[in-house]
Amino acid sequence: MPFTVGSLFAGVGGICEGFHNAQTDREHYDLVWANEIDEFACETYRTNFNHLLLQGDIEKILCPNRIDEEIADMHLNIDKEKVESKKSVLEDKLSILIKNRDIEYERYANLHEQILAQPIDILNGGFPCQAFSIAGEQQGFRDPRGNLFLSIVNLIEQLGERYYIPRVLLLENVKNLMNHDGGRTYRIIRQRLEECGYTIYEKVLNTMDYSDLPQNRERIYIVGFRDKVDAERFTFFHPEQLALHKVHKTSAERAVDVQRIIDYTRTMADSEKYYYTRMKYPHYFMTEEEFAHSDKEIRVNLDEQVDEMYQFYQCRRGQYVRKNKSDVCPTLTANMGTGGHNVPLIRVNDGIRKITPEEAFKLQGFPIGNGYELPTKYNGKLYSDSHLYKQAGNAVSVPMIQMLAQAILEIIQ
Repeated sequence: MPFTVGSLFAGVGGICEGFHNAQTDREHYDLVWANEIDEFACETYRTNFNHLLLQGDIEKILCPNRIDEEIADMHLNIDKEKVESKKSVLEDKLSILIKNRDIEYERYANLHEQILAQPIDILNGGFPCQAFSIAGEQQGFRDPRGNLFLSIVNLIEQLGERYYIPRVLLLENVKNLMNHDGGRTYRIIRQRLEECGYTIYEKVLNTMDYSDLPQNRERIYIVGFRDKVDAERFTFFHPEQLALHKVHKTSAERAVDVQRIIDYTRTMADSEKYYYTRMKYPHYFMTEEEFAHSDKEIRVNLDEQVDEMYQFYQCRRGQYVRKNKSDVCPTLTANMGTGGHNVPLIRVNDGIRKITPEEAFKLQGFPIGNGYELPTKYNGKLYSDSHLYKQAGNAVSVPMIQMLAQAILEIIQ
């Protein structure tokens, strides 16, 4: 029998794809269900996976009564709100919530039963990282997104009460989780997981060091084992074991990796919207004479500064241009979807352009065109690039998960 897997905060399925790909001669994984709240990420997920997708707020899935609590909280906020315009908005939301309460409660009660319909062997999740990321405000547990970690604990406990706690736990988050709030945040996370009955291991690994993906992406991977024998056999994070998996690439080898991902056959004629030109962005192609007569402190000229093929560059809102180190792409981030100028730039045969959504997904290891496809429409409308860029930035590097899932499978089979 295959080992059953449930996936929280599944996004577009980076962790699921990694588990799907991992197998031995004797065993493999069976993806039973996944949970995701973002409707656009769910559309991408459904395009590529056939198993059960539980779309919705995980806190309400695990506790449908939170819908009534949300109504009570909104009543309280309306009572306290002094600004009439804001009060009116809250009242409108409250009216809609009350009107749809029974329908919403029934939907979440059904999702609650589905997520607990059977025991699972492995629980995984790339829980929201914005609360801990150095790219954000680092509010940690003070940020509601940080508290979503507790949903993992809640589900473990509910599964334990009905069946048993999952045999293995695999979580992923930003590197900064280790040091956030002087290390206190991670100590709390580890303690809560240990209280659930797990032996916990953690390691920060960089995608470019353990795969052929040319992306600098440091993430913490947390692995937990319910059984002591399994835990004792897990030596993957030991230095000598990691050394066996570490890759060492020359610049020429990295260039080959880049060429496998970037489509250099694209031209301005078929991909104009991704190109940077002087006509569209004159402030990114400033001549020395123009700079001398401007109030800019730094001159940006992409033609001069984005000057090497098979390299990646960042242009930060016209303030500077920087080639990424180590011959790889900088860490892809969710804010690629909120501002087009956060997308890495490349030089191609006929100019300078940003990487496409397909290339961003490939940089995370998704097999675009070979079993994994990006949606083109949603609800009758064209599917925007901004959603795809955001999804790629939020995703987990597939080969990293496959490597860990493989190591786990060899232990538990």
